[in-house]
Amino acid sequence: MRAIILVGLGLAVAAVLLLAAPGQGAPENPAIDDNDIGGTVTGAKGPEAGVWVIAETTDLPTKFARVVVTDGQGRFVIPDLPKARYSVWVRGYGLVDSPRLAAAPGKRLALKAVAAPSEKEAARYYPALYWFAMLHIPPKSQFPGTGTPGNGMDPRLKNQGQWLDVVKTDGCYTCHQLGDAATRTIPAALGKFDSSAAGWERRIQSGQAGRGMVNAIGRLDTQLALQLFGDWTDRINKGELPFARPPRPQGIERNIVVTLWDWNSPKAYLHDEISTDKRNPHVNANGLLYGSPEESTDRVPTLDPVRNASGHITAVARDADTPTTKDNTVLAPSPYWGEERIWDSRTNIHNPMFDAKGLVWLTARIRGRDNPAFCKAGSQLASARLFPVETSGRHLAVYDPATRKYTPIDTCFSTHHLNFASDADDTLWTSGGGDVVGWLNTRKFLATGDATSSQGWTALVVDTSGDGQRGSYTEPGQPQQPGKDMRVDAGFYGVSVNPVDGAVWGSFVGYPGGVVRLAPGNNPPQTAIAEIFYVPVDDPRAKVNGFSPRGMDIDRNGVVWMPLASGQFASFDRRKCRGPLNGPKATGNHCPEGWTLYPFPGPQFRNVGWEGSAESSYYAWVDQFDTFGLGANTPIATGNASDALLALVKGKFVTLRVPYPMGFYAKGLDGRIDNPSTGWKGRGLWSTYATRTPQHIEGGKGTSSKIVHFQLRPDPLAH
Repeated sequence: MRAIILVGLGLAVAAVLLLAAPGQGAPENPAIDDNDIGGTVTGAKGPEAGVWVIAETTDLPTKFARVVVTDGQGRFVIPDLPKARYSVWVRGYGLVDSPRLAAAPGKRLALKAVAAPSEKEAARYYPALYWFAMLHIPPKSQFPGTGTPGNGMDPRLKNQGQWLDVVKTDGCYTCHQLGDAATRTIPAALGKFDSSAAGWERRIQSGQAGRGMVNAIGRLDTQLALQLFGDWTDRINKGELPFARPPRPQGIERNIVVTLWDWNSPKAYLHDEISTDKRNPHVNANGLLYGSPEESTDRVPTLDPVRNASGHITAVARDADTPTTKDNTVLAPSPYWGEERIWDSRTNIHNPMFDAKGLVWLTARIRGRDNPAFCKAGSQLASARLFPVETSGRHLAVYDPATRKYTPIDTCFSTHHLNFASDADDTLWTSGGGDVVGWLNTRKFLATGDATSSQGWTALVVDTSGDGQRGSYTEPGQPQQPGKDMRVDAGFYGVSVNPVDGAVWGSFVGYPGGVVRLAPGNNPPQTAIAEIFYVPVDDPRAKVNGFSPRGMDIDRNGVVWMPLASGQFASFDRRKCRGPLNGPKATGNHCPEGWTLYPFPGPQFRNVGWEGSAESSYYAWVDQFDTFGLGANTPIATGNASDALLALVKGKFVTLRVPYPMGFYAKGLDGRIDNPSTGWKGRGLWSTYATRTPQHIEGGKGTSSKIVHFQLRPDPLAH
């Protein structure tokens, strides 16, 4: 990105930016208020439609930027800016950044767009997806792997989809972008290598995440994978450019207003944020937002969007000997941070959630892995009698903003994601328990403080006997037996509660992966019965095939939504199932008709035949209450390769692009209504830059994660 800036500055003498009315033939200036900046953007051929105008300032308590899109006549209005001095410039596909102009609210600008002098310079602004799609994927003919001296492919890999799953949703792309400026080249700080493959072998060992990256590539044919990534880098270094170009924002995409604030430090990353109660988006109106810094730090970031101020609370583990990520094995120094161990977290907070009272609930580590006696065999807890649990890696905590009290909560089950049921107990359901799904009766816990009696968990038992009850069962991997139920190994990754019937749904990863429906019954865990549904892959009964979901959500009609590693957005509607939902044939492949797959926008890898794109989205969230303006029950995917959120509206995608700083990478989002009487101004979506490598964001080392607010105006000039 430094090169981009230099190009823009080099062309500054040829660019003209005026604080005056546009010249003859230029588009008419839009109306503005005294807290707006508005004007026009023109290029050599006239008005520039569908380009971004960015206003940024460091005058406020935390760094602030607001981004809008020009209309069909090249006009723009950046609305409702806090009083400050701003730098304003133009960015767009086919352009390089214009020189930055100092401006203040209430001013009109005539901005001159700067055409990219070459396709190479233009491509520097493309989202990571367009570069990532250039990676060569092993052809289907190389599968199944027969090892060495066979075809060289790892025998564990049976098909191309498994390979893609590791590189995309369930592997590399889980933590950061591939294809951004930082990853498509090899940092000079790593040293010199005989080959780019050797450079890649060294880079994935770097820093406190090195062992995880080495383990991830170890799930592939390691040497072939390194060669393919090295070849990708070599081709880019030699000047090869993306074979597809991103379109400029069109239609309703031009109505979007994006606001960004810095939060946390350059050495800490964010996983997620929360602004309100998912069940009622009016909760916590205009209040603080909270982030989850996962392995990086115990400082939980906050944002006051009214004061434009960031802060933090400090999460604490219950036990002094709780492990810290500072002790993670470092295989090799980081090219950015050297030998410095920048991560130091005991609590490892992953996911936050608001309840109806405005309390913040978090998945948080509070102790070591060994569980207390009440979790294990011999305990009198109903859950432990049915399925004892020996260890747990992450637990729960609750924070009260009114009292500023942080309370660790010991759980027998591990936690990852959270969601509340709409029941009298305000039951908090969790994912991440592996063999079990856990829950906490928060009403009881808040009244008694007794975590032991307030929690429960259950194994996932499918009613293959067909008697409608939970009975004795076979274990995973064992042959099915007549008259017995079947326990399945399908640990929840995402979790959400169906508002229609109270059933709990979870996605499970792997190939092909799928979803599980858990009906708690009237006395869980004794009455908890599961149903399992695999994503159809190589299934001639399905209209479109796919594989490997990650996170998921559910709409108000009970339809489940999830992104797939095959490059599609999938929905599953249980109401469409034609066959029995229990009994000996209900073992996962019995309802292909329940699945509908929508290809993500953008290019697909050239030697991959799946109907989809190279997009690798991490999670899904459904706007159940129309907090954004695209309609109730709009499903939205975290477009992790696209610098965007991807909203599906009437079967077509609306791309909510974040063009600056490049590297927007979300792992979650939610929507809040601050003031329903003010229309679009009082509502919007919230997300965060959630890459594990904030140093990969445009700006490089020293760049902080951002929290992002999306608003949808009725038109591009509304103010």
